[in-house]
Amino acid sequence: MTRFALTVVRHGEIRLNKEKILQGQGIDEPLSETGFKQAAAADIFLNNVKFTHIFSSDLMRTKQTVHGILEKSKFCKDMTVKYDSRLRESKYGVAEGWPLSELRAMGKAAGQECPVFTPPGGETLDQVKMRGKDFFEFLSPSDCLESSLAEIFPLGEKCASKFNLDSSAPGLVASVLVVSHGAYMRSLLDYFLTDLKCSFLVTLSRSELTSVSPNTGPGVSVFIINFEKGEVKPTTQCVCVNLQGHLTGVTKIH
Repeated sequence: MTRFALTVVRHGEIRLNKEKILQGQGIDEPLSETGFKQAAAADIFLNNVKFTHIFSSDLMRTKQTVHGILEKSKFCKDMTVKYDSRLRESKYGVAEGWPLSELRAMGKAAGQECPVFTPPGGETLDQVKMRGKDFFEFLSPSDCLESSLAEIFPLGEKCASKFNLDSSAPGLVASVLVVSHGAYMRSLLDYFLTDLKCSFLVTLSRSELTSVSPNTGPGVSVFIINFEKGEVKPTTQCVCVNLQGHLTGVTKIH
């Protein structure tokens, strides 16, 4: 059996998040002052994690977030980040730069609700999900993780206690950090739930499972991926979804 940890973090706030304006891929703004503070808070929270691989969307808000997360890291500040366009936010086509309320109105006029409604030139939910699937399959042990070695994923005493992690479990071949976007992360979680039948170390409500929204700060989601010899699909285990305790005291978006 081959196991690795996958930590997924959303980027910090940008000005347009506050104004509830859709950015998608065509609007590439930097983090706001709050966004930089959120990235620094995530840095403190993940400071002791020994990541072996780091990937990020190639948009400015994710680049700045991953830099903030690694800036003072004990183990990862000098690591190379691989920027990947497959990790970009969902494309909203003509609606990029529009208020979210206008997208909802357009969807309602077409007889559909968000996020099912796809504006002209935008990506469907299935298209975004396929990007997530493509990237996840790229992280197979036979590919970029083959020769990696890492210690047990050090979530820290609080998380280990809360989620009953077994310290005697087999070691992980790698610990992967991915920094991406809200809508993209929802699609990736849907792939884990629907296609890979992800299991959970704790009971989560449906609202908690869908809380990776475009207007939350850089929440942390952690998964343990297991590849069994001879099995076509890996098994996935969710440790936490959109953990945000590290953002206490930092101004967040509403």
